[in-house]
Amino acid sequence: MTSIETGLIPVLPEVTAFLQRQHALWINGQWVASSSGKSLAVFDPATGQEISHIPDASDLDVDHAIKAARAAFKVWSHMRPADRERLLLKFADVIEAHGEELAQLETLNQGKSIHLSRMIEVGASVEYVRYMAGWATKIEGTTSDLSIAIPPGARNLGLTLRQPVGVVGAIVPWNFPMGMAIWKIASALTCGCTMVLKPSEDTPLTALRLAELAKEAGIPDGVLNVVTGLGAGAGAALARHPGIDKVSFTGSTVTGKEIGRMALANMTRFTLELGGKNPMIIMDDMDAAAIAPGLMAGCFFNQGQVCAAASRLYIHRSIFDHTVGTLESAMKGMTLGSGLNPTAQVQPLVSARHQARVSEAVDAIRKEGVEIVTGGKTPDRTGYFFEPTLLINAPENSLAQKQEIFGPVISAVPVESLDQAIALANNTAYGLAASIWTRDFNSAMKAARQLEAGTIWINSHIPLDPNLPFGGFKQSGYGREHGRGAIEQYTETKSVIIPVFE
Repeated sequence: MTSIETGLIPVLPEVTAFLQRQHALWINGQWVASSSGKSLAVFDPATGQEISHIPDASDLDVDHAIKAARAAFKVWSHMRPADRERLLLKFADVIEAHGEELAQLETLNQGKSIHLSRMIEVGASVEYVRYMAGWATKIEGTTSDLSIAIPPGARNLGLTLRQPVGVVGAIVPWNFPMGMAIWKIASALTCGCTMVLKPSEDTPLTALRLAELAKEAGIPDGVLNVVTGLGAGAGAALARHPGIDKVSFTGSTVTGKEIGRMALANMTRFTLELGGKNPMIIMDDMDAAAIAPGLMAGCFFNQGQVCAAASRLYIHRSIFDHTVGTLESAMKGMTLGSGLNPTAQVQPLVSARHQARVSEAVDAIRKEGVEIVTGGKTPDRTGYFFEPTLLINAPENSLAQKQEIFGPVISAVPVESLDQAIALANNTAYGLAASIWTRDFNSAMKAARQLEAGTIWINSHIPLDPNLPFGGFKQSGYGREHGRGAIEQYTETKSVIIPVFE
């Protein structure tokens, strides 16, 4: 068993200092000790060692944070849109200035490659804040010439106003802790909402640091609050609290449904971005060797711990063996290592709990008799690693085809035609994302229209853009993130009727 890994990038002194802090909750622009007095350990997935501790917020702490957000809403929502835009742009600048610090915190806490932390968690987050900030001055309503016949002699004019929904309770997952937090923070604050953010108990560190940086950027106290703790504790308290006007949750379908039920008890608005069992269709006019990098990225980005990652591959039978062989060779050549190792291609899973969950799922699939071409085991080394795993020829009722494993595990099945591939791809309770790989335009557009998913890629799989709505069909969620879709989710529409006498 390897216990020491060489070639790691040096950790910044400010990162080490942050890890060594006695962390508290961020409420109304200051650090506040949790009333529970309880704490939770935070681990480095690459080593399994404790690296920090966070408070486990109580219901009272959550209530305190919501009241701070409610008071701040009276200020933030009445600011000029241009002033909100200016402060959010400053926030983006501050995040960018602390980019390497945030990237290292994310890698140490979540386990992902430092390259992904720099590019996605930091780089894409900076772009996202700047993009959403621009919306602050562009939120608009409509006018209508109405047919109301009263009062006599009047011609009624109709207006619609978009106004911020209010205080948002945001609950973010552990796979992209900073990126998902920024999606919600930037969208909500742009619209004039205030927020109480609850990060995953597994990956809370960048959320806490972002709160400090928001204050540094000049965002008023109480606009962004962060409470840490268990989902069943602080998360549930946030979702069911009557002082919340909207819940925005990203995570599993099971948890999302429960959060939706809690929100509905108070008629709280909600957006749910949930799980996926995403198909990738590969037609016979594609060269497996040429597209292999794209296939691998679509399947194994962030160790497959991506809601939109491809996990079911439907490959035309005429190229099935060659494509599977290409994937097998590429997967066997992947090197495992810490996220701080710039040369490693596969990093650890987020936690010991999740590593066990992935291992148990693969063991159950193995017992079904599904063939495992490569991988399928926990390597003999420290950290929460799992081998990239390729399954083939699984029947449609297999766990390999039905269960969201959320790890580096993919299942490949041969198909005879595009129609069969689409039918099999849609044979799932989920509908988050899908991709079609073909040179034929008609086939690509047929798949784009018929696949039951919120996002369809053609000859790629995984990239997102802040200008394009993102969310799921069926059991994959409710509502949309990004762009105009996000603006609609964080605002309420008000109709105004004005009689005009001509």
